[in-house]
Amino acid sequence: MRTYLRILHFVKPYWKHLLISIICTILFALFNGTSVYLTIPLLDTLFQESANKQVAETSTVSKVESILPDWITGIKDSVADSFNNFVFSGSKTDALLKICLLVLIAFFAKNIFGYMQAYFLSFVEQGSMKDLRNRAYEHLHQLPMSYFKNERVGNLISRITNDVNIVQGSIAAAFLNLIREPLSIIVFLGIAVSISWQLTLLAFVILPFSMFIITWIGLKLRKHSAIIQAKMGDITSILQETISGVKIVKAFGMENYENTKFNRETHSFFRMMLRITRVRNATSPLTEFLSVIVGVVIIYYGGVLVLQEQTLSASQFLGFLFAIFQLMPPIKELSGVNNRIQESSAAADRVFEIIDTYPEIKDNPGAVEKKSFSSRVEFENVSFTYENSSEKVLSGISFRVSKGEVLALVGPSGGGKSTLVDLIPRFYDPSEGRILIDGTDIRDIRIKDLRQMMGIVTQETFLFNETVANNIAYGLKDFPIERIIEAAKTANAHNFIMDMPGGYDSVIGERGIKLSGGQRQRLSIARALLKNPEIMILDEATSALDSESEILVQQAIERLMENRTTFVIAHRLSTIRNATMIIVLDRGKIVQYGTHSELIGDKEGLYKKFYEMQFRD
Repeated sequence: MRTYLRILHFVKPYWKHLLISIICTILFALFNGTSVYLTIPLLDTLFQESANKQVAETSTVSKVESILPDWITGIKDSVADSFNNFVFSGSKTDALLKICLLVLIAFFAKNIFGYMQAYFLSFVEQGSMKDLRNRAYEHLHQLPMSYFKNERVGNLISRITNDVNIVQGSIAAAFLNLIREPLSIIVFLGIAVSISWQLTLLAFVILPFSMFIITWIGLKLRKHSAIIQAKMGDITSILQETISGVKIVKAFGMENYENTKFNRETHSFFRMMLRITRVRNATSPLTEFLSVIVGVVIIYYGGVLVLQEQTLSASQFLGFLFAIFQLMPPIKELSGVNNRIQESSAAADRVFEIIDTYPEIKDNPGAVEKKSFSSRVEFENVSFTYENSSEKVLSGISFRVSKGEVLALVGPSGGGKSTLVDLIPRFYDPSEGRILIDGTDIRDIRIKDLRQMMGIVTQETFLFNETVANNIAYGLKDFPIERIIEAAKTANAHNFIMDMPGGYDSVIGERGIKLSGGQRQRLSIARALLKNPEIMILDEATSALDSESEILVQQAIERLMENRTTFVIAHRLSTIRNATMIIVLDRGKIVQYGTHSELIGDKEGLYKKFYEMQFRD
């Protein structure tokens, strides 16, 4: 229940629309009942010889047979007398015209209020779910990188899309089903009791049995539907894997194997669909037959009251039937409200799990504003351990880099190089020690200002499915195209951009799929150049490129590094020969440091071994 109350918290900003929806719901229920009740005088007018005689009989029967308190009976009789005097004054044709107009007005009002109720409730639903989705998405951006290492991307996407859609249905369950359906039940039950309490009691003895069967069928359908969704998920996964890895499938000649696996899943889906179709198709005739059983019993007993005991008129009996069968849909809806609330609460728990995750990387109280970098970056005895791990990735790292210097990081894979540079923009915080910029601990600098001073180019370049110009100017507002072109030229990207059909307005596809690796990397460098950061981080920016692309990218990187403090990770030692200082990391520790010429002279050092391996020819 606590989760559901949290869902309703997102409804509060839309209370005015909700109030209008509730008022429209009440009026809808009243006019819905009125439209059914008007069938009694309509039938009286058409089939009774004397309407006035029928009014008198009805009044007598009501007074004799009613189980309501006298004061309620008095009010009912007074309203009935006023209504009958208005309707039945004049000829039968006049009475018929008045009743037809009242029926028309009742149905018109019912549908108007039904439409308004649905519209305003939808406004509340969509608005509150928009706020919930935005809240979860905004909170994602506050979470540290460690959170995303432990969560699957597909799972997070599913929470913000599918789970929020499931939560949306619970709003209608609370403010539509729990208000409209009970009101409808009260209105139609009141009509039924006012006509004949004996028939009403009989109907409620029979209805629970039929409703139990209908509900049981609904549960079977729900169970099978869940299995169907899971099976469709399996088919979708196979499709995604096969299409993404089509080159591997063809290269290993595994087409028949994949076809067999896919056929097996689709056959299983086919059998499940047949099973659910059998249950679904049996629902309609079985529900109809059960309804007929209820109807036949009521009709027989009501017919006895009309024909033998003459305590009920034919028009009243038919009006009762209309009312009692109008009770079935709201009762059925109410039976499923709890299931919908439970399902939505389970989905909401997954969404709130994101929102409730504490962002460990955030501005400290009193964090200072810092717009520029003036002197140095220092690591003081920095150690780092990933969450839920006892092994240190970095241990006792200490060094200093002055403004304008280039620090290169070298070492075997898994040595901690990428983790070290990830600490500088506070993607993670050190487990021990501290990092200072101009003598200030970076944890005491506003995160926004800290990252604004930095530009990052990695091996796995991420580009958005937008135009070339928007990708280069990412994060910058209203940037002139001249500056974008200048950055592209500096990054050796202008020529291939102009060869594209739309030039700088060309859309590059998801993750830049329409570009080669070297082209994507040069766009990434152009993006960094346009930002013009004071501190540059290059994480293996030239690895996995062919020789021609590497030369172009390396030229762009050299321009990017000019007059900037740069941290560069490189497996290819040819790219870092001119670095101010080279640090060799192995198993999270600094094992060597110095310039290229100093390290190459240490014949026993790790750097010398790397160099000889790459340049042994």
